[in-house]
Amino acid sequence: MKHLITGALTAALLTSTAATAWAQDATYTLRATANSNENDEDYDGLVVFKNYVEAASNGAIEVEMFIGTQLCSTGEECLEGVSEGSIDIYIATSGGTASLFPFVQVLDLPYLMADDRVAESVLDNGSPFVGTLRDMVREASGDSIRLMTIGNTGGWRNVANVTKTIRTPDDLTGLKIRTVPAELPQVLATAWGAAPTAIPWPELFTSLQTGVVEGTANGITDIMSMKFPDAGLKYLTLDQHAYMGALWFMNNAKFMDMPEDMRKIVADGFYQLQQATFASPKRKSIEAYAAFAEAGGEVYVPTAEEKQAFQDAAAPVQDWFRENVDGGSEALDALLASVEEVNARLAAEYETELN
Repeated sequence: MKHLITGALTAALLTSTAATAWAQDATYTLRATANSNENDEDYDGLVVFKNYVEAASNGAIEVEMFIGTQLCSTGEECLEGVSEGSIDIYIATSGGTASLFPFVQVLDLPYLMADDRVAESVLDNGSPFVGTLRDMVREASGDSIRLMTIGNTGGWRNVANVTKTIRTPDDLTGLKIRTVPAELPQVLATAWGAAPTAIPWPELFTSLQTGVVEGTANGITDIMSMKFPDAGLKYLTLDQHAYMGALWFMNNAKFMDMPEDMRKIVADGFYQLQQATFASPKRKSIEAYAAFAEAGGEVYVPTAEEKQAFQDAAAPVQDWFRENVDGGSEALDALLASVEEVNARLAAEYETELN
């Protein structure tokens, strides 16, 4: 067994070393950027993508990684770079993309996907929902931007605050909740009875510390990576209202200019990337929850009745989305259809697994 493990590690190192050597003679260079850091799921995904694509192409494709704001700093700026071709690959959240592709905010609609198993199936690269979003992105961008895959960045979005345990929407009444500037999360916070306040991410720690806001909706890995308990954040309610999707875009001309065999390698690379980002938050959340508890944090899991109360309060957000978001109805119908199909398939699978 020891020899097998040693051999596997050696093979992995050789693959990585070979990919680096092959890249010196690369025919295609892909410039990929993520406005995050090396502790983020986006970075994990890009490392897997780079290693796979360079090795599988025998060095014909080189992937240059730019982590942080070296190439661009905002979603609009980065997507403009992808459209123009100065950036080949970029990852964004739905909130960071909403000004150009408002319909992708469908991923932020609350309580539509129950858990990871449902979400990962709905976001499968071949699902009708992802196919619909791909078509909508290409049409909206004038065929200049291509949606390659949807992964995860941070697990599930939950309600956290500095003052009290949140068990039902009534506990959120009047609470100043931080949101991103996009309108949908503000509409959701209002539906809960909270007072939404748009705060840029880098300012959230100070805003919690000074009382500008009293709560936020984030995943546990983001909460702990930003050390929010040090700013007074102590109460976390696992309502899991939204799966934190990460949209990976690519310049369409750059992709289509490659021969079909290279395009397949890139597409397969994005599948590998997606799977890495699905797995990364699950592992990192174990340490994050432990650190949250050690910092004095309290985690509350709503009962089925309490969870239903959250869902009922948030129900009007779907109607708002259809009426106010360009492309909203088409995107939401595609998501609901995929969720229904996945739920039916999983019900049949559970029959086999549990009996």
